[in-house]
Formats: sequence, structure tokens, C-alpha cells
Amino acid sequence: MSHKITVSAAINADAQKVWNYYTQPEHITRWNFADPSWQCPSASNDMKVGGKYAARMEAKDGSFGFDFEAVYNEIKDGENFTYTMPDGRQVHVDFKENNGQTHVDVAFDPENQNPEEMQKGGWQAILDNFKKYTESN
Repeated sequence: MSHKITVSAAINADAQKVWNYYTQPEHITRWNFADPSWQCPSASNDMKVGGKYAARMEAKDGSFGFDFEAVYNEIKDGENFTYTMPDGRQVHVDFKENNGQTHVDVAFDPENQNPEEMQKGGWQAILDNFKKYTESN
């Protein structure tokens, strides 16, 4: 891929809490969806290089769902990680704390089936849901 799409959020929490809420399955299932009509009923995360991340995302009415999977390439605990999806696309997630606020940037290789603006909107909505969940718990 020649370029990445980046989504960002500034979360009013320290970096350790943000990292934990982003990477621990018991939290992932509470925020990993773009819309309230969706849910993430299961997630697992083997947070090590070569380890697998997996999450089930589905509409609450059961009309549609899919499994999201990836394998970790690099991890700097508490700072950033990179993973590769089965189709070869990569995602890099970066956490930077500044004065009690943590900036999360997610940069991902776009896929070819949906317009980039739609992809960016979906990933941003999930990140916004993560921000809302993290700040209110």
C-alpha cells in the first residue's frame, strides 16, 4: 500500500489506563463497534509478537457479523504496536500521554472494496466509542 488512513482521539485518561482499555478483552468487548446497533460479543488478545488478536463484531439483530483477526508484528508496551491482518494490510496504533491526556493514533492500510472516506469514518467511529467508554469508566 502506498498510503495509510489515520484516525485519532485525545482521551482524558493516563496512558496506562488507555493502553489497558484498548488491549484487554474484557474492555474490548465493551467499545469495539462503530454504532450502538452493533456489538462485540467476544474478543481475545495474545499481546506478544506473533500473538493473535481476534474480535467478533456483529449487528445486535443478528443480520450481519464478521470476525476481525490480526497477528502482532511489533509491540512497545504502553507506547505502540503494529499488527497485520490476514489480507496483508497493516495497522499501527500509537499512544502518547501529555498532561494526563492520551493521544491515540491509528494508521491503517485501506482495503479496496469500500471508499476510503467510509473506511476512515468507520474506524473513527470505533475510536470515538473507545474514547467515550474509557472516559466514563
